[in-house]
Amino acid sequence: MNVYDAERMADMLFPIGYQVVNTPDEADLVILNTCHIREKAAEKVYSDLGRLRKMKAMRSTNPLIVAVAGCVAQAEGREVFRRAPHVDMVFGPQSYHRLPEMVARVHRQKGPVLDTDFPPESKFDFLPAPKAYGRSAAYLTVQEGCDKFCTFCVVPYTRGAEFSRSVTSVIADAGNLIAGGVREVILLGQNVNAYHGEAPDGEANHTEWGLGRLINQLAEIDGLDRIRYTTSYPAEVDEELILAHRDVPELMPFLHLPVQSGSDRILSSMNRRHNKGQYIELVGRLRAARPDIALSSDFIVGFPGETDRDFRETIDLVEEIGFVGAYSFKYSARRGTPAAALPAQVEEAVKTERLQILQNYLNAAQTAFNRKCVGTDMPVLLERRGRHPGQLVGRSPFMQAVHATAPSHMLGEIISLRIDSAHPNSLAGRVVDYNSEVSPA
Repeated sequence: MNVYDAERMADMLFPIGYQVVNTPDEADLVILNTCHIREKAAEKVYSDLGRLRKMKAMRSTNPLIVAVAGCVAQAEGREVFRRAPHVDMVFGPQSYHRLPEMVARVHRQKGPVLDTDFPPESKFDFLPAPKAYGRSAAYLTVQEGCDKFCTFCVVPYTRGAEFSRSVTSVIADAGNLIAGGVREVILLGQNVNAYHGEAPDGEANHTEWGLGRLINQLAEIDGLDRIRYTTSYPAEVDEELILAHRDVPELMPFLHLPVQSGSDRILSSMNRRHNKGQYIELVGRLRAARPDIALSSDFIVGFPGETDRDFRETIDLVEEIGFVGAYSFKYSARRGTPAAALPAQVEEAVKTERLQILQNYLNAAQTAFNRKCVGTDMPVLLERRGRHPGQLVGRSPFMQAVHATAPSHMLGEIISLRIDSAHPNSLAGRVVDYNSEVSPA
């Protein structure tokens, strides 16, 4: 979502004369678009600001404007100015549609600009149509915010309450991206399958659409060959969405479905609205609808009160489900969240040990899945040039990175590749038959 937001900031700045450059040295304005979900990411912001302070001090002419955007800005506000007084602008993820006005205020030397209120208007009503930027796959935000209040998470405080864009606006943005050459759209939301967008005018029987119906409608757009969505909340996966996995070939057979823990006791302490049994039952329904679906997940180890038995239950779940990928982290206490005040905080050394054990299991499962792909033919959307001459890189239906030697005119095409070898984080293939008809899934 931060990638999407950064691109939309660039869209807002383009009409007032700004364009994206490659390095801070070339820039008149540097925006750090930040994440606050873990302490390490937040602290990196201040490290980067230290480097920018030196760069700004060296500018005798053409002063450098420094801005902090995103969730750290939203959460810390004036604290950013206190720790980094050279910062000119601090604004949250819901107010970047006002960027031109903020820049104008800085140029008028009106002092530092702070904009972290949750505005009454939706920023999406003020954003220009998204650009494809020459890509074949693009992000598209359909939902923001979260009402779930997991005890470890800052998102409800930094992104606000759940908000869904109208079906009409989502379809229009998707159409603009496809007209620019995009073949794959990744629908984004903090809790994307809680999507409940206002139905198009003339819909007599529905005032709101869920994500499953939206996906069905998007699949009708000519030129849109692939659809994905992230990030999901297990308790919000409804039957309509499961049936979309069965019935919509454009919907890729890959789902990121965060579970966080395999222990019911820890899940309850996290305020997750599912238990281990419900998660396993949901996975069974998804696999019944789409037998080849591959799953990835999120895990937190060392949550306050997590015992060796709780951690063992997480490992058991990993072995039972067979995830093909995962994001796994040590619990990071976030100021102001309920979990930060819980007793029985787990020692750092224990968290480190558990994370290594978990990642060993997850990596073994991912490697085994990749090896199963060797010898198969896969439709791969070739998205970019690789590190080696003549090499192109794309994504399989299961989100694996796949690289192959192929002519540059295949960029942006879905090509059938024979998978010749598997690596821990990628596959290697070769072109099978460029002239053959390749299905989107």
